[in-house]
Amino acid sequence: MSDTIMHPDEYIFAGDDAVVPFQVADLDARGRAVQLGPALDDILNRHDYPEPVAQLLAEAIVLTVLLGTSLKFDGKFIFQSQSDGPVDMLVVDFRTPNSVRAYARYDEDRLADAMAKRRISQEELMGSGTLALTVDQGEHTQRYQGIVALDGSNLEEIAKTYFRQSEQIPTDVRLSVAKLVERGDDGKPVEQWRAGGLIVQFLPESELRMRQRDLPAGDAPNADEDDDHLVEDDDWAEIKALVATIESSELTDPQVGAERLLYRLFHERGVRVFDAVTVNDDCSCSREKIAGVLSGFTAEEITDSIEEGKISVTCEFCSTQYEFDPAEFLPKN
Repeated sequence: MSDTIMHPDEYIFAGDDAVVPFQVADLDARGRAVQLGPALDDILNRHDYPEPVAQLLAEAIVLTVLLGTSLKFDGKFIFQSQSDGPVDMLVVDFRTPNSVRAYARYDEDRLADAMAKRRISQEELMGSGTLALTVDQGEHTQRYQGIVALDGSNLEEIAKTYFRQSEQIPTDVRLSVAKLVERGDDGKPVEQWRAGGLIVQFLPESELRMRQRDLPAGDAPNADEDDDHLVEDDDWAEIKALVATIESSELTDPQVGAERLLYRLFHERGVRVFDAVTVNDDCSCSREKIAGVLSGFTAEEITDSIEEGKISVTCEFCSTQYEFDPAEFLPKN
């Protein structure tokens, strides 16, 4: 079921924590837009990350949600960075149709030093390394994984590189994070994390109307070169120009919303939106799953895990703590 945006005042908004798929047929484009509010706020506040780490993880969550909601099967989309920066790991796990969980790992001393020197850009926090974007369709299927180098680019540019290398689909991405202050029920100010994003692509089923400029024989560009030798289709150039007009605040402002933003961008071309996909802060950990992992430990490993007479395991994603009696896993005499 779908609906064309005639005017934003006549449309029922999906609101926070909902991905809105859209299509601009006149420009041969499709994409998804999202604003994350309470779900994101819960994830970040649960871990109480320093602000630069929270901002970085928030962008990773938005990007993962935008990509994960495109899956048409039961499975996972996993974002995982490993690098040599103060924030050496980011993990975001999206389970279809709408569950997301995430965490960041960082070195407290190195991060404090970076913050003192105001070296807290995404590029400086992550450093050099790799980003793995994995599609997992479950047991008895082969994982698909795309690897992108962390080479000093921000997450927007890294996402574009991923699509250019792995899917060869012209793609533009915008991501934004903000901390807004609202008045709580008691009248006191309350801070809330928000984030938003948009991804737009040329439709793969249309002809890819990109052509090489005429070059002297033997001078054809190879696959490792950039796109300087490609001439963009006018429609794709228009899409990128429109997306470039987005203000960061528009992506996070609850008064704008995904549908109103899409109307601002594409109403002259006739944008159509489809049923939104709600996003939930939902961890898949359970006592049973962790017990299953512990049951595979050797007696020595179980003994080494005992503290104050019990085994305590804390989920890195949701911070839930599980406690077990070591006798459950030790050999019976």
